[in-house]
Amino acid sequence: MLKIGLTGGIASGKSLVATRLAELGAVLVDADGIARDVVEPGTPGLAAVVAAFGPEILDGAGRLDRPRLGAIVFQHPERRAELNGVIHPLVRERAAAVIAAAPEDAVVVQDIPLLVETGQQMNFHLVLVVDAPEDVRLQRMTEHRGMTEADARARMAAQASRQERLAAADAVLTNSGTRDELLASVDRLWDERLVPYARNISRATVAARSGAPVLAAPDSDWPRQAAGLAGRLKAAAPEDVLAVDHIGSTAVPGLEAKDVIDLQLAVADLATADRIAPLLGAAGFPLWPGILMDSPHGRPDPAAWSKRLHGNADPARPVNLHVRVAGSPGWRFALCFRDWLRADPAAREEYAAEKRRVAALHASDATTSGYAEDKEAWFRDVAAPGMERWAECSGWLPPSYVSTSANASQR
Repeated sequence: MLKIGLTGGIASGKSLVATRLAELGAVLVDADGIARDVVEPGTPGLAAVVAAFGPEILDGAGRLDRPRLGAIVFQHPERRAELNGVIHPLVRERAAAVIAAAPEDAVVVQDIPLLVETGQQMNFHLVLVVDAPEDVRLQRMTEHRGMTEADARARMAAQASRQERLAAADAVLTNSGTRDELLASVDRLWDERLVPYARNISRATVAARSGAPVLAAPDSDWPRQAAGLAGRLKAAAPEDVLAVDHIGSTAVPGLEAKDVIDLQLAVADLATADRIAPLLGAAGFPLWPGILMDSPHGRPDPAAWSKRLHGNADPARPVNLHVRVAGSPGWRFALCFRDWLRADPAAREEYAAEKRRVAALHASDATTSGYAEDKEAWFRDVAAPGMERWAECSGWLPPSYVSTSANASQR
């Protein structure tokens, strides 16, 4: 199933988005609703809250006095953490039961106000943030919810900052306009991204790509996106993934590139790569069948360049996931090439010129395969010897998670 983490600051419009997604067919797991249910009268949750905060947080009917409790926890962070320690485990247990009962091909949306604060980003295929400027949210709270400005600001301050939420987002819905505008953006997201994403995951299929190579201007957001994807991959098989590194052109500041994130996942051996392939697929990165090795670049043993290639099921974020054995020639080449381009402006500009030349040759192609093939001669004749000279002169070494013997065998 496709798992979406939905979040947003108070008064951002998150509840409206959640309702619309449920109307479109998503299975909605409402953390706020569950949080209310687990502290109903007679529940162990309410008993635990009373034990922590005293009987004065109950109203005359023996129910939780939420305004009184809110006034305490939003003014005192240590008490808020104490309350979260009681409520969050109960909410997660109830949410897990709802998800377990959902169909295998469902789009499951978990509405979690404190998703970023509780560090749950890696639990989802996609984090969806509903965003609105702080002044707009403040106006909504004071005018429509009857809150004082001081109380509204305290509620906002108790949550992650707007910047922190946006940094965790895979998709953002901006809600600074009308209700109908927000609903229309939800509908587009559902039709154009979430439904195809869910279908690709259920079929273990990489999102389709087509078209000639198009070089985009350098994007400062590529590293952030790569880091988020890497975190999900590590979480998919934590015992077997040695590292996930951002490689390729999008990992080199200032370099034009196709808008495709290249990642390298290091494993101990290819048997591990094959064993964790279903786990990577379930995390949203299906195997790309039939691609079993890199092109050797000046090395005599083609078999040493074996790898596995996965892609992203998300149609809005193309990814090439190269699964390589740590210490192998292909693994080393990817890291050294990246670091060489980062360190050497002349090499970076030479590669950019080659990319532009080859992209122009294939501007009318239906795919990027010809573009990739025509760059191989430059990799072999220019990049391989150039980066090796740089590595020797600079003393460059691969990452330390590979043993010394493995490093030495590749030099």
